[in-house]
Amino acid sequence: MSKLEIVDLHVSVETESGAKEILKGVNLTVNSGEVHAIMGPNGSGKSTLAYSIAGHPKYEITSGSVKLDGVELTELTVDERARAGLFLAMQYPVEVPGVSVSNFLRTAKTALDGQAPKLRTWVKDVNGALAGMKLDSSFAGRSVNEGFSGGEKKRHEIAQLELLNPRFAVLDETDSGLDIDALRVVADGVNRYTGQGDRGLLLITHYTRILRYIEPDFVHVFVDGKIAEEGGRELADRLEAEGYDRYVSAAGAGA
Repeated sequence: MSKLEIVDLHVSVETESGAKEILKGVNLTVNSGEVHAIMGPNGSGKSTLAYSIAGHPKYEITSGSVKLDGVELTELTVDERARAGLFLAMQYPVEVPGVSVSNFLRTAKTALDGQAPKLRTWVKDVNGALAGMKLDSSFAGRSVNEGFSGGEKKRHEIAQLELLNPRFAVLDETDSGLDIDALRVVADGVNRYTGQGDRGLLLITHYTRILRYIEPDFVHVFVDGKIAEEGGRELADRLEAEGYDRYVSAAGAGA
């Protein structure tokens, strides 16, 4: 069994007035075969957690540990973390003009596997992944995310997830900006990934609507840079009914 283990993680960012601590001691373990949902209000540090795990240079890990199967990820570069088995789907996928989707994905797959996939089967695999995300095969020849709608960018991210098939995936608000049809397509793709049974998923979201299609094993309430409460699907349902106010108030009172 594989394991992504976050222990007492503290992360700061530089601001005009100096370093500001965003993550204040996060503890979380995701085992292979598990789906974990992180829910919380804006500004609670959810995206900071995602980018810190992936190695974004803006976020300075001041203390704590992030390990994947015992390997300390905080000591690795971004590409080394990807090769170790980590994937991040960003809230705002970036455009890469001049680099086609097919070439981008083949380069990534080559870096992960140590050898280039056979071109004939690769074209078939890419077209299959795009079709599964309701994207026309012509997207393979287009520049990465350039001119894509918000929903197309998110569906392309999940096509990447399926093709690269990492051991652990972190999806940062993949549901934001999606209409109901696109949400179902994205959820179906994520469920195909987790349906393998030996993959771990950390799903970051504001809303419970995506959890109608992706069933979480664990739900974590994230407020003020740390986990305020943990539970199962029933916790997500309670958040839908009650919101985050009581957690935010408790965090403010304890500040």
